[in-house]
Amino acid sequence: MILLAIFILLLIVGMPLSFSLLLTGLGYFTLSEHIPILVGVQRIVAASQSFPLLAIPFFILAGQVMNKSGITRRLISFSNLLVAWITGGLAHVTIVLSALMGGVSGSAIADAAMQSRILGKPMIDSGFSNGFSSAIIAISALITATLPPSIGLILYGFVGNVSIGKLFIAGIVPGILLTMILMLTVYIVAKKRGYTPESSQKPSGKEIWHAMKDCKWALIFPLILVVTIRFGIFTPSEAGAFAVIYAVLVGWLAYDEITLSSIKNALVESVSDIGMIMSIILFSGMIGYLFAYEQLPVDLATAITQVTENPGIVLLLCLVLLFVVGMIMEGTVTVLLLTPILVPMIQSVGIDPVHFGILMLLMVSFGGTTPPVGIAMYTVCGILKCPTDDYVKEAMPFFSAVLVLIALLAIFPEVVLFLPNLFF
Repeated sequence: MILLAIFILLLIVGMPLSFSLLLTGLGYFTLSEHIPILVGVQRIVAASQSFPLLAIPFFILAGQVMNKSGITRRLISFSNLLVAWITGGLAHVTIVLSALMGGVSGSAIADAAMQSRILGKPMIDSGFSNGFSSAIIAISALITATLPPSIGLILYGFVGNVSIGKLFIAGIVPGILLTMILMLTVYIVAKKRGYTPESSQKPSGKEIWHAMKDCKWALIFPLILVVTIRFGIFTPSEAGAFAVIYAVLVGWLAYDEITLSSIKNALVESVSDIGMIMSIILFSGMIGYLFAYEQLPVDLATAITQVTENPGIVLLLCLVLLFVVGMIMEGTVTVLLLTPILVPMIQSVGIDPVHFGILMLLMVSFGGTTPPVGIAMYTVCGILKCPTDDYVKEAMPFFSAVLVLIALLAIFPEVVLFLPNLFF
């Protein structure tokens, strides 16, 4: 309890998350009379010795390169053409772009930040309130958490020893459903408030076809990832390396927009993101060892199974736990710390770990859009200078829609599992 209090205190005073984990872990080993501090250092090194972890820096770099290569700009134009005629115009563009960017950025926070800078001001200028614009940008980024190559799914698969290929395929249907339910919510809210569409006419088939041709290389990218991983052509790490090469070649040969200078800028911008995420992963490896040493997974599993062994109730308790933790902890840390605890427990009562992984990523990412410590929420509100209370008020319909969808996915696991079962 003392170390937990130290960890929370460090976060409150503004200590970076990775160093909060490091100092908490080292504090445990320093106070322990049974484990030398050298073991803590060894666990940090051991956490880095994993080939699948290479997928993370590769996909982060691929996302940055795609932003420099013209792929992202074309996806925005394509999204605008598809849905600007619907009531709620640019809000729908934000949602569709999140779905298309699911195979590009791999990160909900990266997606939220990118869309805030690109679409935030145009949304406000078109008549949307600051709170509404911020809410839809932050919450639509949840779609990125389920669609390949979601970094969260890679981490969950790596830590929980679950097939990353199955997780990628399992996330497709929930991602599509989330897109549809958010668009429906936007339409209802926009209709009530009298928001007008950006365009008065539906796009013609010819216009859509030309737009698809213009950004075809970006649209087929997620499909390439799923197919190559499914049929064993690439491992997830190799797919990440392929994604970087693919982005460079498309930007150079197809769009003629990428230069050595833009590649250099993409590398520089990727380094900080990669350093942050990898330091969290390494230091959380030490924390994970402490959890195992203290037999926290066993104690938690015993406590829940003493309450009930009903799979539905166990799943509900886990989701409630993830929702509460997601509100106060960053998503990456939550996945890394709780996956080794929860996966054995849910497997012991017969819950499919692929089904649980999708629900876990949705719930954890959802926590990032809610107070008091929602990283995606603060990212968007900071960029758009939106007061948090305005954001929360406008986000309530979208919070409700997301929770309804998560409940339906939990009740009907075949919605998540039928594609991976079909492919594998």
